[in-house]
Order: sequence, then structure tokens, then C-alpha cells
Amino acid sequence: NRSSDLKGQGVTAVSDKENWHGKALGEHSKGAIEEIKARIAELGPHGLNPQPVEDKVPDLPTHPPRLAKPPNYTLGQKVATRVAYGTALASLGEGDRRIVAMDGDTKNSTYSLTFKKAHPDRYVECFIAEQNLVGVATGCGCRGRTIPFASTFAAFFSRAYDQIRMGAISDANIKLVGSHAGSSIGEDGPSQMALEDLCMFRAVHGAVVFYPSDAVSCERAVELAAGYKGITFTRTSRPATPVLYKNDEPFSIGQGKLIRQSADDKVTLVGCGVTLHECVKAADDLANGGVHARVVDPFTLKPMDAKLLNECADVTGGRFITVEDHYPEGGIGDAVALALAGRAGVVVHRIAVQKIPGSGPGAVIMDDVGITAPHIVKAVKQMLG
Repeated sequence: NRSSDLKGQGVTAVSDKENWHGKALGEHSKGAIEEIKARIAELGPHGLNPQPVEDKVPDLPTHPPRLAKPPNYTLGQKVATRVAYGTALASLGEGDRRIVAMDGDTKNSTYSLTFKKAHPDRYVECFIAEQNLVGVATGCGCRGRTIPFASTFAAFFSRAYDQIRMGAISDANIKLVGSHAGSSIGEDGPSQMALEDLCMFRAVHGAVVFYPSDAVSCERAVELAAGYKGITFTRTSRPATPVLYKNDEPFSIGQGKLIRQSADDKVTLVGCGVTLHECVKAADDLANGGVHARVVDPFTLKPMDAKLLNECADVTGGRFITVEDHYPEGGIGDAVALALAGRAGVVVHRIAVQKIPGSGPGAVIMDDVGITAPHIVKAVKQMLG
């Protein structure tokens, strides 16, 4: 019966009428209420009463979340940042019951499984439903009684961008962690490679974007994310990479690190994650040939450490080369260029993924898309003439 499907059915003044969508009924309100009441078979009373509100809930910590155990690595030890994420999350949960975690059925890959094993009563499996994953995290955080971490492959957060965007509008306090970023995941192929995620999350109002490059900085990124009020995104990597920092190295939002520097530096190399390590290799290769380059680890892409970049520009004559396992739009290169936009005499050359990668060993794919040390060395020599 089509009559049951009419818009506004049951209210004579607006039933099947044009131009009433989203409008108050005004003078028709009283008649509409009477018509609706006339259709209610049992007006009550029904003897149904809401139960008293239970407001005696356990007190929660008020201090910023801290790792129960500090990072415990040795310099040069190879550890994937996705593994360090799981370690850090479990450590946070040990010392603070506000920490909860959820995943999109990728827990053995993102290493949220480490948290689940340690704190199974505070883990939620959201399965392959990323919109729901972000929604559950948002709900968990809305009363301020939990600090939710939601993880999946970074590429899969694109499915939930509407929920992320609306979360920013509603001041959601959620910590999103995306693993398997970029072409370095190799054999998984381009459908799994996040090559747009940095652009996506940098555009989220108020969000902090962490891109740690070793296990120590990753653990500190997770700790800082837990203490930040708002949305954060932490990009983790699949390949195991050398530990660069001592366990007691301090980190802060918006403060980068100099990995290589000298008074004779001619160019500044900026990389994150796997490409930071390629920048270090390139800088060492260049130094063997008498060309000195400084290397910057931004740690956070949003906010970017503009002070550090300007100090580098003073030394290297405004010459920058950015290297990223990401498409050129909206990633490291754009973040660096934006931070230096008000300064004259700056040249930012971007090395980024310029094509859809293939599938194969991660190192082979990275070299094929042009983001490895030999390509960086070539770009430096071309820039310096």
C-alpha cells in the first residue's frame, strides 16, 4: 500500500506535500499532535518508570597517562614501530585503567594483540567494519572515562573518514593508529598500502599526526597521544628498522630531532619512518664523498617544527629534500613547505611515491618507486649542481 510510504503520512497538513523537509510545522503543530495522539492505541499509564541513576562510579586517575615501563631497547636494534606500538599500549594499560583498545580484525598485524593479551577486559574486537571501529572509539571516549586507541591498517581508515571528520567537529577524544603504511609493506600489494593517510589526517581539524621512526620514539608517541585531548593519528610501519634514540630521549608534540648535523651541511634531508633511515644512509654516503647533509626527524607532521626547519635553512642555504613513503600530495613535503612558506629563498624538492607500486619485497618496491638512499643521493647532487 503506497499510502503507508508517503512522506509525512498521518499528518494531514504535510502528508505528501512539497517543501516541508527539515521545516518546523509552526501553526500546524497542534493539529499534528492531535492526529498522532489519535493513532496511539494505549496512552497509558503503563507503570513504566526509569530506574534511579547510579552515580557512584570508581574514581579515575587525573594525571596524564604514563608508560608503566620505559622503552627498553639497544641502539641499532631492529624493531618495527608497529611492534613498539603494541608494547607501549600494553604498558600504558598496566598503569592506567582508562586505556582501552579496539581493532578492525587486524590485531596480529597492528600488534594491538599485545594489549589484548595483557588486558583482555579492556579490548573490543570491532572486526572488518572500520566505520564502526571509529564510532565505538568515539563512544568510549565521550564521557572522559576512557582513553580509546583504535587501530587497523592505515589505508582502511579511509573507509571511516566521515566518522573521523564528524568526530573532530564533536571534539572526540580518540587515538587512531594506522599500520602497514606505504610501499614498504611490499608483498601485501598496493590495495593495502596507505599512501594517502598523512594527507587525510593532516586535514582533520585539531588532529595531531605522529610519524615515529624507531621503537623509542613510537612508544613516546603513544604516550603523548594518550595525554592529548582530541584526535591523534600515529603512523606505524611494517619493516623492522634500527633504534635511533636512547631509551631516555625526551619527545614532545611539535618538536623534531636532528639525526645528522655539521657546520658544513649543504642541504637538509627530511624523512619519517622508513625514509628517515634512507636519509641517514644517503647522508653517510654523501659524507664519504665530501658532501655534508643534515637529517631531520620531524616526529610530528602536525604540528611541524617550523623553528627547527628555519634553523636548518640558516645553515643549508634554504635547500631541503623531503623523502616520503606516501603520494606527494599532503604528506611530508607539503608539511615542510607549509612550515617554511613565509621564508624567501627556500627550495623544497620532494621525493615521493609517484606511481601505483607493485607487489614484492619491501626494499625492492621502495627502490622501484624511487624513495631509497641512491635516489636521495642523486637528488642532492642535482640540487647542488
